[in-house]
Amino acid sequence: MCFGCEKFSLGTEGVSLGVLVWQHRALFRRFLVREIKGRYLGSFSGYFWVLLQPLAQLAIYSLVFTTIFRVRFPELEQHSFVVFVAIALWPWLAFHEGILRATVAITNNAGLIRKIALPYELLVYTAVGGSYAVHGVGFLLVLGVLTILGAELSLSALPLVLLLLGLLLLFTIGVALILSVLQVFLKDIEHVLAPVFMLLFYASPILYPLSLVPEPFRTLILANPLSYFFDRLRALLMFGEWSPSGADVLAVLGSVLVFVAGLRLFRRCAGRFEEFL
Repeated sequence: MCFGCEKFSLGTEGVSLGVLVWQHRALFRRFLVREIKGRYLGSFSGYFWVLLQPLAQLAIYSLVFTTIFRVRFPELEQHSFVVFVAIALWPWLAFHEGILRATVAITNNAGLIRKIALPYELLVYTAVGGSYAVHGVGFLLVLGVLTILGAELSLSALPLVLLLLGLLLLFTIGVALILSVLQVFLKDIEHVLAPVFMLLFYASPILYPLSLVPEPFRTLILANPLSYFFDRLRALLMFGEWSPSGADVLAVLGSVLVFVAGLRLFRRCAGRFEEFL
């Protein structure tokens, strides 16, 4: 698809994410503010999406699984189902929405790209960053409210939680960079993502713990990178546990590799974007 694509010509090849953002911090800040205001805070529906929609989802899941299905599992011995789901739901929303927004970040800004010379990857970074910023704040607010309502959460583990979310952010950006390139050249990637994310949601331990997954299928669930993040987040916030293992090393290496692969593909193909926009 990108065979023969030219390398990005604005002098950013080999520049890391942090350095690039710092070099173009004013532009990054402007794009980020535009992303957050335009997508989330520009109308009543924006407020609904940010605050009420996740809470409504959480309430429905709680009603269905605890009242109708009466689901019980060992992880809920000292915690409510609401706490169990909330810890994974907000990171999922950040990941899900960040990918969807970033996938079309280049194609939706075709006019800007034709007029201004800028590092195109900033558009992907701000799309993902806006999602994580908004849902990250929502996540912290929910944890605070749950604590006030009596949930026993290990808030002392928040530094490690934020570090884990940072790793998930890096992984998300890597995936988003790859998908944004595919969207430019194939055009219909955004339509494929809806059913893929529906399957991924139920293939991730958001509404259930890994302990309930039958052994033949557990390997498939564990192969889902999101399973690691959700499991670790719950271990930290619900039980205050952190036992370093090989899974942590694999998660760090995997996230870095996905980001590096996505960045190299993006920069290799960025020089051809204008021809397809």
